[in-house]
Amino acid sequence: MTIDRATLREQFLQTRPWARSFWRPARGEGKVLFWLVLIHLMAAVGLLLEPLPSWPIGLAAFALTWIGGIGTTVCYHRSLAHRAVRLNPVVRSILIFFAILNGSGTPMGWTANHRRHHATSDTVEDVSSPLIGGFWWAHLRWIWQAGGSSAERYCPDLMRPAYSVWNHLQMPIMMLSFLGGLVFGLEGFFWLGSIRLVFALHGQCFVNSICHMKKGAELGKDSSQNVPWLAAWHLLQGENWHGNHHAMPWCARLGLKPFQVDLGWWMIVLLEKLGLAHDVRRPRLAQAPQGEPAFEAG
Repeated sequence: MTIDRATLREQFLQTRPWARSFWRPARGEGKVLFWLVLIHLMAAVGLLLEPLPSWPIGLAAFALTWIGGIGTTVCYHRSLAHRAVRLNPVVRSILIFFAILNGSGTPMGWTANHRRHHATSDTVEDVSSPLIGGFWWAHLRWIWQAGGSSAERYCPDLMRPAYSVWNHLQMPIMMLSFLGGLVFGLEGFFWLGSIRLVFALHGQCFVNSICHMKKGAELGKDSSQNVPWLAAWHLLQGENWHGNHHAMPWCARLGLKPFQVDLGWWMIVLLEKLGLAHDVRRPRLAQAPQGEPAFEAG
């Protein structure tokens, strides 16, 4: 049975998940809390035992983080969530694999949460608004306390085997991500596993928290902002230009000015030239193309 948006809104407001104690997960989200605690504890232990990686391990950790970030920003965010670019199926599958390996979750789960955020942005219904629950709610707590967003409601276009198969592959890929570095000893275990995963996690989390804490922000008004210093944490891939994104969510380019480096955009340009990406939505358009999804749960 389909639940209408008004009912979902009422349920969310009645439960007030942001007001719960931080250790109380939403139903079915206890495993998410366990995972987040695990990787943070292991990262802390790793930094004590192996405070600096050798250059081969450091380079490998950087490479996995970078391609995983491209998987999230190009495939999950710009292609799947906003349809700003269409990717070759092989390229799409490769990027999904590395996005999951980087801790971004499944394509259906990520897209549903992101479209829900845009449908309710800066209102009391926003799943990750710092205006409701504060910094830590927006940064981390919502992940295990808000409850998962409905894929059937927010991304019915992804309800097919090409995407649903990743729901079954997520667990083995995450075990590979966490444990795979053991083949290189403790240094590899920590730096290719938990330390890398925590670094990537907080890079994404800052988009929900800091990038929505514009000075003077009020409920019902756009709180998104560009945060230049986050460019380094995002490895220059463009997600820190979040104010630009909320102004034109249908656009494949996030860094709009010459100094706003956006390597995610240039990766799309490269893929387009190679014939591996098409239907790229560029910022020269004055408004959203006709038929752009409004991300409403209607």
